[in-house]
Amino acid sequence: MLEEAVIETIADELVEAKQTRTPVPRLTARYPHMQVEDSYAVQRLWRSRLEAQGRVLRGRKIGLTSKAMQDATGISEPDYGIIFDDMIFESGVNVEWKQYTHPRIEVELAFVLGKDIKGPGATLIDVLEAATWVIPALEILDSRIEMEGRTIVDTIADNAAMGAMVLGGRPVRPDAVDLRWVSAMLYRNEEIIETGVAAGVLNHPAAGVHWLANKIAPHGDYLAKGEIILAGSFTRPMWVYQGDSVLADYGPLGTVTCQFN
Repeated sequence: MLEEAVIETIADELVEAKQTRTPVPRLTARYPHMQVEDSYAVQRLWRSRLEAQGRVLRGRKIGLTSKAMQDATGISEPDYGIIFDDMIFESGVNVEWKQYTHPRIEVELAFVLGKDIKGPGATLIDVLEAATWVIPALEILDSRIEMEGRTIVDTIADNAAMGAMVLGGRPVRPDAVDLRWVSAMLYRNEEIIETGVAAGVLNHPAAGVHWLANKIAPHGDYLAKGEIILAGSFTRPMWVYQGDSVLADYGPLGTVTCQFN
């Protein structure tokens, strides 16, 4: 485990990296013995630094839940990060491209919780009972740590590469459709780039949500009523560039769009 002073140094570096939009050198290159628990300690301290600045927790993101994403990153286990209220946009938003470090886009479903989910022992049924709405979403990935050669240790410390999310389409109740068969086509500048089916996320998009509730339970944390949980991508990440338009077509569940200016 890293010393507390080192964890504090890393957290402060990441706060500054977001402000300057200049990624810091890869953590695992500088701290080769850094472990996953060290990374979550950095993330928790990073979160507290930003909450002290007035930012408000609004939800969580789960990453690396699908085979497509694990293959794309070379990382074989899920991770998670947190979502502040200023990271949530509505469909049609104009996004400042330079606000992020070369952003990428993922296609996901977001679960809006109507009651708490607490682990250990949380199940898929607990998630479906707790969620009031499931909403089509896009995730905008950001990176405060250089990407080349990064491992899950780097990614977790970097708040699981969370930049922002865009909500849209037609919200549905969890039992209104078979969530495993929700599918989407992802377009960049009217050209189809990626397609996917939500069952690619751990066989059910709600599966990552109960995984997360159980994962954070040992730290005395839980998923609270009102939180929005971004459940994991069922496509590979798509690079976006300044001037690009993005559209995800979820068929019966509508579309989500954004524009990078």
